[in-house]
Amino acid sequence: MAIGHIAPRRLADTIVEQLETMILEGTLQPGERLPPERVLAEQFGVSRPSLREAVQKLAAKGLLTSRQGGGNFITENLGSSFSDPLISLLEDRPEAQRDLLEFRRTLEADCAYYAALRATEVDREHLQAAYDELQACYEKDSERDLEAEGAADARFHLAIAEASHNVILLHTIRTLFNMLKSSVVTNIGGMYAREAETREGLKQQHRLLFNAIMQGRAEDARELAGTHIQYVQQVLSERSESHRRLERAIRRDSLTRT
Repeated sequence: MAIGHIAPRRLADTIVEQLETMILEGTLQPGERLPPERVLAEQFGVSRPSLREAVQKLAAKGLLTSRQGGGNFITENLGSSFSDPLISLLEDRPEAQRDLLEFRRTLEADCAYYAALRATEVDREHLQAAYDELQACYEKDSERDLEAEGAADARFHLAIAEASHNVILLHTIRTLFNMLKSSVVTNIGGMYAREAETREGLKQQHRLLFNAIMQGRAEDARELAGTHIQYVQQVLSERSESHRRLERAIRRDSLTRT
């Protein structure tokens, strides 16, 4: 049997593999700027020409983009699988929002389950920071910023996905949030704008979910995450129905006045 020579692996290919792993696991995120070439070469313990070759290969794959005088960035729309017209179409359809929440219920329950099982100390620190940011928004009763609350809510759920250490779940959740970012924030912000009972319900659910994950109670975390998304579905459905009733009343009133 003939045995062929084993070609030595280029150092640049090893660097590419390492950077791809960091992108896949969420260490490097879409839109994030890579450290300067000199710093990154020192961190990897490689030569700058080898690093430069690796960066060029990643750029050729569409994973990196270069900005004149601004360095190298992870591609901003990485993971986006829908075109802009379709995004607008989904954002404008209540039934699409319902479908999105049903999908989130399944995904986020699994994320919470695995986060409770797998979260490292670093993950817990990130989750704590996201939770604290959300709590800080809750405390601003006199100067409430609904958009900020909605964005903090989304970041909290994304931190749970990161702690799951399941790259498919992470990137699916991240893609959903990026794809419908304004809609997610608007919906959640709209919920916070409702009566105090709704807001208190959200606060309590987040607290229970956060504690279950931090304490490693995986089954409880799965159930609590599912219950939370179900609650969001219910509140938004009630709001939509209330809006439809108001529209019907206005139409009837306008007819009686003519």
